[in-house]
Amino acid sequence: MSTPDQDIPTTMADFDFDAHRAVLFDLDGVLTDTASLHAAAWKLMFDEFLMRWSADHGHPFEPFEVDPDYLTHVDGLPRYDGVAAFLESRRIVLPEGSADDPPDADTIHGLGTRKNDLVLRLMHERGVEPFPGAVRFVDAARDAGLETAVVSSSRNAVASLKSAGIFDRFSVIVDGVVAAGQGLPGKPSPDTYLEGARRLGVEAGEAAVVEDAVSGIEAGRLGGFRTVIGIGEGDQAGRLTEAGADPVVADLADLLD
Repeated sequence: MSTPDQDIPTTMADFDFDAHRAVLFDLDGVLTDTASLHAAAWKLMFDEFLMRWSADHGHPFEPFEVDPDYLTHVDGLPRYDGVAAFLESRRIVLPEGSADDPPDADTIHGLGTRKNDLVLRLMHERGVEPFPGAVRFVDAARDAGLETAVVSSSRNAVASLKSAGIFDRFSVIVDGVVAAGQGLPGKPSPDTYLEGARRLGVEAGEAAVVEDAVSGIEAGRLGGFRTVIGIGEGDQAGRLTEAGADPVVADLADLLD
């Protein structure tokens, strides 16, 4: 078990394009630098809520932290599942509410909507940038004749990809909108990745999954994908390895010759 200060090295290996027919990518933190925007939006939303909750219930305020709260309870999950998982970790019970709840409603749906409003504001203010190494890897995969897809729990995946200028590099996008429309459970269930593979016309055993979240790594392994690549450094690299990622790299470009 690693300590908070322990640096866990990442794996270095070349990716065998000839052994795969497709690569399915998570979005935030894998293709685009939006994971930091999402983490910031979660913190803004939860800290505001927790301040009010603590004052109303006579508890000391304990802020939402990116590590461990975001990485452990929220990262990679569908929005409302992330809200519920974090609240459960703090033993806070709120009504489920509905998709029609306004962002100021103290329900699971209301908090999720509030978080989404914040992340859209941050995306507008800061823009969305792709990771250069990830773009190189996607282009190398396409040049090698592999199919490419994005599988993300985000309902803003299309907007993020277009803002980053990489939308046209993917034949299939399975995002939070698709998952909700088809009733697909979110990660760590493999259903969204399996739907992505189905739409690409490949079997899971012929494809690779690229993820930066433990829940996504678990989804790739449960789905029987040939290769499950983790993106992370330090303690997070250790978490991804423990979840079944192999290899784990800091940058997708590390997998290129």
